[in-house]
Parts: sequence; structure tokens; C-alpha cells
Amino acid sequence: MKICFVSFPLEKNLKAQEELTKIYGNCNPEDADFIVALGGDGFILKSLHDYLKINKPIFGMNFGSVGFLMNEFKTEDLEIRLKNAQLTKLKPLVMKTISPTGKEVKAIAINEISIRREKYQAAKLQIIVDNEVRMEELVCDGVILSSAAGSTGYNYSASGPIIPLGSNVIALTAVSAYSPRHWRGGLLRDNAKIKIINNNPSKRPIVAHADHIESKDVISIEIEMSEGLEIPLLFDNDHKIEERVYKEMFKSH
Repeated sequence: MKICFVSFPLEKNLKAQEELTKIYGNCNPEDADFIVALGGDGFILKSLHDYLKINKPIFGMNFGSVGFLMNEFKTEDLEIRLKNAQLTKLKPLVMKTISPTGKEVKAIAINEISIRREKYQAAKLQIIVDNEVRMEELVCDGVILSSAAGSTGYNYSASGPIIPLGSNVIALTAVSAYSPRHWRGGLLRDNAKIKIINNNPSKRPIVAHADHIESKDVISIEIEMSEGLEIPLLFDNDHKIEERVYKEMFKSH
């Protein structure tokens, strides 16, 4: 079994990588059967983006604070853990933004696409779904389009719904909606074609993020679930991501 170890550049992570390398060896990502990422949720998200094109299963071991997408760090029996791990295939979102000059930026989001006001004034957004205007104007700080994998993060913090994996929906969540007052958003089919238009780009500029990829000064954003692209992520068999989602969903505090 060939394993590639990658780590966030902190001393404890690098020491763990060195220890694991002594036991299991290390190789280039392209030659590996598995990639093991040592860090937190942010680092594994970056790793999923970094190794998207080589389509290798990634197993995260937690050195962060939350570790929702991670597994427990242990040096023992790693090869057995990898052989027995549950494979989860994440379906990312695809974003295309257009600037006032017509410049297009395309990016992939594994967790969410967030659209936010760039300055002190609220954004004024038009929401189009499947070529139909569903909301002429939403006055808000922004909106979030979240995949199931990302629904427990920023989306949930903004009072969006937690989505079990395999539900075939996308969460559309408003951030601090002013008008319509208290509008929170909704759930859309995962084959929906979504377009967000900035109704006042010169006075109320917005910025869009696909995970960590930023696109500033945009007049419109098109979002859809990717077709044919699935990202392999591994979890310990006794700590499946579906159970983590349910635990998060039914937290009492």
C-alpha cells in the first residue's frame, strides 16, 4: 500500500507526519493509493481542491478544533483503517461569476458558495432558479449556496438547514435578510440552475467565494451542482459521516 502524507505546516503536524513516514513510508500524491491529510477541516478542504485532478481517496486525521471531515489521529494500524474505511463521494458545486467588463471566473466549491456585500451597504440581489425569477429583490448581507457536505458549517451558522448526504438538494440560505424580513431561504433540487444578479453593482458591490476562491466586483453568479465530478473522501468505519451529520442536527446545545 502506497500512502502520501501531507500536513498543515505546524510543528505538531509535521512531527506526526515524520512519525508516520517512518512507519509507513511516503510517496508522491500521483503514485499513492491513499492521501492522508494531517490538519483541520480547512486543511482537508484545501487538500481536496489541490488533488482534485488526480482523484485519489483522501483520509484526514484531525489536528484542528472541529474536525467534522476528519478522523482521529492514531499511528497504529493505519493500513487496516484505510482498507476498512467508508468511501464517501462528495458532489461539489460549480460557480461562474461575471464582472462588469464581462470577465468570467469559474471555480468549484466542495462546501459552499457564499455571496456577500463588499462594503457597508446591504446587497440587493435578484434570485433566478431554472430561468424563472423567484425573488425580484432580496436585501441582505448575502446568501449561501451549500452542498450537503458544507451544510453544517457557515450555512448552519446562518440558520440554514443541515442536509444529510445523499439528499439530492442544495441549501439556499439568506444572511441577515432585511427585505423580505425574516426570509431565510429554502431547499433546491441538486439539478437546479441558480443565478444571482446584483441589482445595484455600482453602489452596492458584492464578492463571491467558492470555498477559499474569491471573485470580487461581480454582477452575476451562476451556480449548479457539478455533473460527473465526485470527490472521494474516507472515514473510519465506526465513525461514519452520516452519523456525524445526525449528531450535529440533533444537538441540544
